[in-house]
Amino acid sequence: MTFTNLIIFCIIYYAIISVVGVYLTISDKHRAIKGVWRISENTLMLCGFLGAALPMYITMKKVCHKTKHAKFMIGLPAEIILHIILMATIIYSLSI
Repeated sequence: MTFTNLIIFCIIYYAIISVVGVYLTISDKHRAIKGVWRISENTLMLCGFLGAALPMYITMKKVCHKTKHAKFMIGLPAEIILHIILMATIIYSLSI
């Protein structure tokens, strides 16, 4: 896989996982309002870990969902930092 193809793949993957993360966050907010079955916190955190941490964090702040849960307000920023380190490491490794 060339560097250009890897970048394209990463952009497409990030776009898809971001949409999924935002959808899950908004869906869970609506489910909370309706009082029906909810999306588990572990599922939300896993989605963030897989790449959707930043858009999920922004969405949670915008729609005031789970903003009082330390698991999300500390966990998602930690995942964002982890993603930045991982991306920087990969880019640095490929540029050598």
